[in-house]
Amino acid sequence: MEVDRRGLLKAAVLLCGLLVVCSGREPSIKHHPSTTIYNSTLAKTLVEYASAIYTADLTQLFTWTCARCRDLVEGFEMIQIVVDVENCLQAYVGFASDINAVVVVFRGTQENSIQNWIEDLLWKQLDLDYPGMPEAMVHRGFYSAYHNTTLRDGVVNGIRKTRRLYGDVPIMITGHSMGGAMASFCALDLVANYGFDGVRLMTFGQPRIGNAAFASYFKRYLPHAIRVTHAHDIVPHLPPYFTFFPQKTYHHFPREVWVHNVGLGSLVYSVEQICDDSGEDPTCSRSVSGNSVLDHITYLGVSMHAEAPSSCRIIGNHATLRYEMDLRGNVIVMSRRRQHGLSDEQRHSVQ
Repeated sequence: MEVDRRGLLKAAVLLCGLLVVCSGREPSIKHHPSTTIYNSTLAKTLVEYASAIYTADLTQLFTWTCARCRDLVEGFEMIQIVVDVENCLQAYVGFASDINAVVVVFRGTQENSIQNWIEDLLWKQLDLDYPGMPEAMVHRGFYSAYHNTTLRDGVVNGIRKTRRLYGDVPIMITGHSMGGAMASFCALDLVANYGFDGVRLMTFGQPRIGNAAFASYFKRYLPHAIRVTHAHDIVPHLPPYFTFFPQKTYHHFPREVWVHNVGLGSLVYSVEQICDDSGEDPTCSRSVSGNSVLDHITYLGVSMHAEAPSSCRIIGNHATLRYEMDLRGNVIVMSRRRQHGLSDEQRHSVQ
């Protein structure tokens, strides 16, 4: 009888612990209970912004009338959309009044090409020295997708426009999948090269982008960056981490928040575990096999599916959208607030 009582007591304690962890309270950093750097409510808002960029129709995205432009992100004002048609890349910049911040979002890999992209990452090696950071090496493709395309100038200009309208408000940068990789390079660029203040980064399901030396520099410039990972999502495990070459292999920057289920039998809860500051906490996503594409395309209950097989083709209402186009066909869709003063040659309609 005494044994049964002890067993029941242990079960009750376990259940209470699960309820406390999963009751919606924001968790604290491991080893530092008095400090919090992860805001669960903010994460649920930013993941909706990251999902909205997968909208196929630019008119709906620009006017913020898309099906994904509701709930926690209502009232957002779009300032600028940047589309690099040549490389099939996209980002947008706008103002979120509820969090009083510039929001910058980068689009991730299209769903129809994700399998090929994953296969490429399995074999990818470090191949580019990051400027001004001795021994820091990064993924050339991710670096170039931000630095060597239309996105960089378009995003920086969009941020400056937004701050001219709303003042020196914080800058929240986010993205999912490859969009998270570009968002990370953008955040570092804004701080290290442009000297912007108030830059915050939170990504979802992003891959590794550099080695341990790069991760160390990154932490110095962006000490409060957050990478949210989901359960067995395959992408945060790529490119592979080789424990026997710690300085010569890809290494995540901190800090990871691992969202996964815990519990017994039918009593299962989702927890948001804040990991250590190594970037490669062995008790977080590295403790499980990264083998799920399904976990990659759903974050915090929000779908990251693209609405169309390919979003490189510009879809929109010519009467609503106005944009500038360069000689390579890349597009910057501008807020109606910013169209004054453009010449007739600069005003094109999206077909």
